[in-house]
Amino acid sequence: MQTQIENAAERETISRRSFIAGLTAATALTILPGGLVAGPKTKKPRRLKPSDRMNIAGIGIGGMGKNNIKALESENIVALCDVDEAVAGGVFKLYPKAKPYSDFRILLDKEKKIDGVVIATPDHTHAVIAMAAMQSGKHVYCQKPLTRLVSEARALTETARSCGVATQMGNQNRSSESLRLVCEWIWDGAIGPVSEVHAWTNRPVWPQGTPNRPQGAPVPTGLDWDLWLGPVPVREYDPAYHPFSWRGWWDFGTGALGDMACHIIDAAFSALKLNYPSSVEACVSEILNPSDNWAKMENRETFPPASVVHYRFPARENMPPVEMIWYDGGLMPPHPDEMESGRPMPRNGLLFVGEKGKILRGNPDEAPRLIPETAMQAYTPPAKTLPRIDVSHEMNWVQACKGGDPATSNFDYSGPLTETVVMGNLAIRFPNRRLEWDGANMQVTNFPEAEEFVKAQYREGWKL
Repeated sequence: MQTQIENAAERETISRRSFIAGLTAATALTILPGGLVAGPKTKKPRRLKPSDRMNIAGIGIGGMGKNNIKALESENIVALCDVDEAVAGGVFKLYPKAKPYSDFRILLDKEKKIDGVVIATPDHTHAVIAMAAMQSGKHVYCQKPLTRLVSEARALTETARSCGVATQMGNQNRSSESLRLVCEWIWDGAIGPVSEVHAWTNRPVWPQGTPNRPQGAPVPTGLDWDLWLGPVPVREYDPAYHPFSWRGWWDFGTGALGDMACHIIDAAFSALKLNYPSSVEACVSEILNPSDNWAKMENRETFPPASVVHYRFPARENMPPVEMIWYDGGLMPPHPDEMESGRPMPRNGLLFVGEKGKILRGNPDEAPRLIPETAMQAYTPPAKTLPRIDVSHEMNWVQACKGGDPATSNFDYSGPLTETVVMGNLAIRFPNRRLEWDGANMQVTNFPEAEEFVKAQYREGWKL
């Protein structure tokens, strides 16, 4: 498969070193005060008509990317890219007409007729791939969370706007009926003004809280480990990272919060018209060895086993200030007094606390319910006023690419949502202190030590 994906002649045609030099010159950005992005002019996307079939490339196809590509089979799947032949080999075989690649940079350089790319790589490479694609005039569908760091999300949001490309983040429940019902009920005054929201997940379902990085192991045949690392500092391969558990490591993932919050708090972000929090504060559990306090470790490699994050948002429009509390690692809020005692709390959930009542939603695709059930039975829901999505989340993006309305989770929406999510991880890095946040300027105003983790620090040869 390696010779099929990239033979020696292709590597000689465009070396990684020369491509990176050209790519960084084309895509290097400066973030200005107020979060605006200054950068070079970019290629404009090909104008598509509704009757056209899009030419789509998949980058990162061994996991969720496989499902994304399957949902887009009505379009032209013209190229596929993955750094691991063993993980992605079966997907390459499903689409024999698609040109196979292992290096996204070579794909973008060679496949000039691509209209859009689907990015489902590990979190730490989302930003650099999405930026390169947009600067090349490609529409972008990127899995959640959009980025690993706040500055990356801001840069992608502003670049998408300046490039005129259609974008979508892969938080598919943004297209759901459930989210629209939550918005309509809260705006209808079903529970009165909301001042408190609780959100939780049973994640992580991968190891976290380990104090040291593993010893390393031989790189499996067919895995391009250097390319898998991409912009982050070099370390030895270990199966503790790839193909799944990278989610728990700071350099690669975004922990339980990043993995699930883009799904779970999405309805709160929409219904309560949230933007940047004014402050964030976290407390975390200890690592597995009780003699070491995770919060005091100087060289933390992974996220903690469990955390609680408090977000505070100022008043918005006609809505009061609100506190949103996130729980992971099996932690969750107390069983609401209004809920029937024999009714268990869902493993993933969202609870709105209003002046007149409460709304509970379980998994993001579940319908919301007023609690207790007698309140739900007595409530007359309002007329449905929000547009419904009658296609898949992926095809909603395709419609936007073909001149339709902006996709439901386009980067103008999902960029700020992602910033909020990963701000929680900044608080987890510095637990037990309140971080005051100036969202417009991306600054922690009361703790300069945190600034290092707002903006990306990439290894040599990689830029955003």
